[in-house]
Amino acid sequence: MVDALLDPFREPIAQRALLDVALLGVTGGALGCWIVFYELSYSAESLAHALLPGLVAASLLGLPLLLGGLAGALVAALAIALAGRVPEIGRDTAVAVVVTALFGLGVVLAFSPDSPPGIGSLLFGDVLGVSRADVGLAAGLAVLVLGALRLLHGQLLAVGFDRANARALGARPLLADTALLVLVALAILVAVQGLGNLLVVAVLVGPAATARQLARRMVPMMALAAALAIAAGVGGLYLSHYAKTAGGASIAGVIVAGYLAALALRATVPRPAKA
Repeated sequence: MVDALLDPFREPIAQRALLDVALLGVTGGALGCWIVFYELSYSAESLAHALLPGLVAASLLGLPLLLGGLAGALVAALAIALAGRVPEIGRDTAVAVVVTALFGLGVVLAFSPDSPPGIGSLLFGDVLGVSRADVGLAAGLAVLVLGALRLLHGQLLAVGFDRANARALGARPLLADTALLVLVALAILVAVQGLGNLLVVAVLVGPAATARQLARRMVPMMALAAALAIAAGVGGLYLSHYAKTAGGASIAGVIVAGYLAALALRATVPRPAKA
């Protein structure tokens, strides 16, 4: 039994993967609660897809992925702003068209004949291929996100619960919205190396959506979401090792299974009536 538990993590690459998914789990769980609360799940997915051309271009040119992702985010924001100004298009249609076009461009670049081997991992990730630098970035992201959420906690609560009267309570909706989107973009940029562009949103939305079925208050929900994200990461690595499946996809699968289990639990166990 002990050998079965320890065997997947005897190698340094597996140990780095475990540490990386734990750090990303803490970040994704805490930040994801605000994504779910602000109903930004689709926006987070759209942002992840819009970053793909920049990530692929950075990989092809030998530049840091962070730089390419930032460039992709700027291009996407500018394209959405320009398309949204056309009355015949509208903002929702502009977001859909721009994100679809950018994601398609990124896929074409990733699978073109001139692309180097392994660039397809930007789509699906390679959690067992993370380096010490990637783990360091994940640790820095965790500190930054948790610190920012602590400082912005009051602002985010006021705006999220009562946006119309938030200014009267001393909160600034523009600050809360902008800060949250910036944190989401940073989390996607750091997590994309291990989980890939297609699966990175799973760790940002899945554990938080699961925790929301089980907790009522924000702080306990954030703690539960972080714990669930770490558990899903560890479970996904075990599944990947013994079932010989892809690491990122295994983690995403465990997250989805956890969400379905939470839905079933909520349906069978009635909550106590409010006083």
